[in-house]
Amino acid sequence: MSRQAERSDATRARLVSAARALFAKRGYASVGTEEIVRHAKLTRGALYHHFDDKRDLFRAVHEQIEGELTDAIAAELAGAGTDDPIEALRTAVRTFLDACTEPAIARITLLEAPSVLGWEKWRTIDEKYGLGLTIAGLEMGMDAGRLQRQPVRPLAHLLLAALREAGMVIANAGDPKAARAEVEPAVLSLLAGLERPGS
Repeated sequence: MSRQAERSDATRARLVSAARALFAKRGYASVGTEEIVRHAKLTRGALYHHFDDKRDLFRAVHEQIEGELTDAIAAELAGAGTDDPIEALRTAVRTFLDACTEPAIARITLLEAPSVLGWEKWRTIDEKYGLGLTIAGLEMGMDAGRLQRQPVRPLAHLLLAALREAGMVIANAGDPKAARAEVEPAVLSLLAGLERPGS
């Protein structure tokens, strides 16, 4: 990578980092571009060189968080060291629900992204990061004979929708940790309903 490309990447990273901190603290509507560039110690020209507008910068922040969440789930699965596909799915669900109690993730990714980006774009990004992982988990369960065989893609979409809704419940709760504890059994019961009898 050339030095110019490295500088460009570093500038973009500073803008995303500054915006992420401000959006997490005060929300999208309360943060202006002037404040973002001041926080990043950059110019407005730098911002508009890398992003179309504040919404485009917000999208980059949201995608960064989604990517980190996917990586965290993958790392948790690798650390769990289980060959049981059902337990792997449970671990993924629990890791996601835990993440929903974090204020920055709740505010940016769950509460604000649907309205700032529009529901369709938010859903597309969510699927970009979560759908492949969900399909892989379900396919492993079916291949191992632990889950009932059925079309995997629509099932993955429905499971993601349930997880998104559980995340919304947690993010909107006065006590996110209590809400997280309440929704976990419900989500896990959906998984249990997919198990093949006698598996």
